[in-house]
Amino acid sequence: MNAPRTARDRARAELTQEIKDAARRELATEGAARLSLRAVSRELGMVSSALYRYFPSRDDLLTALIIDAYDALGAAAEKAGQQKQEPRARWQAVCREIRAWALAHPHEYALIYGSPVAGYRAPQTTVQPASRVPLVLIGVIRQAHEAGLLDPLDDVPAPSGVLLDQIAQVTAAVAPGVPPKALTRTIIAWTQLFGMISFELFGQLVGSVDPSEPFFEHTTDQMADFVGLRRTVS
Repeated sequence: MNAPRTARDRARAELTQEIKDAARRELATEGAARLSLRAVSRELGMVSSALYRYFPSRDDLLTALIIDAYDALGAAAEKAGQQKQEPRARWQAVCREIRAWALAHPHEYALIYGSPVAGYRAPQTTVQPASRVPLVLIGVIRQAHEAGLLDPLDDVPAPSGVLLDQIAQVTAAVAPGVPPKALTRTIIAWTQLFGMISFELFGQLVGSVDPSEPFFEHTTDQMADFVGLRRTVS
């Protein structure tokens, strides 16, 4: 059983949240590269030395924001992935939810999928939160395979060499039983999904497929074919 939090613990948690909220506002106006503890402390009316007791450096604050963003996006994807639908529909529901989160939180999306912040090196603590979305997509494929709703991809080239070794490691860790071809294509689709969302958010589709929702729906449907998710007859 967890011990109840003291009033001091609650106050610290509340102020930590206020600091992160102020930092997100800074992200929206200044961008991650110009985020500074001094600017955040000014907005909150704190002396910078007090803020350093919560986040010893700009990089510590950035890391907290990055983890929060990955966790928020991961939670949204996981919720969509738990819907009681056949795998192909669940795949598209997850993709839609990822896009919806990105459109609703463009600055946080840019923090985790935009240009790297000069001088910042993400610590190991960001790896698990960053893995939540791809694990949801892989989970849909695994469930489809177990249900007999994943096509064998007979005509698709199999991974080989170093890539095959990498895929084998991923399979052993998170996707036991999923065929290497299907897992490889899932990773390809994962990168395509975020590339497409980034193109939309960063204005690369203006003048071509803008508004982008019809293109997104068509593409995620084609991606479902690409990874082998079978269409079921209702």
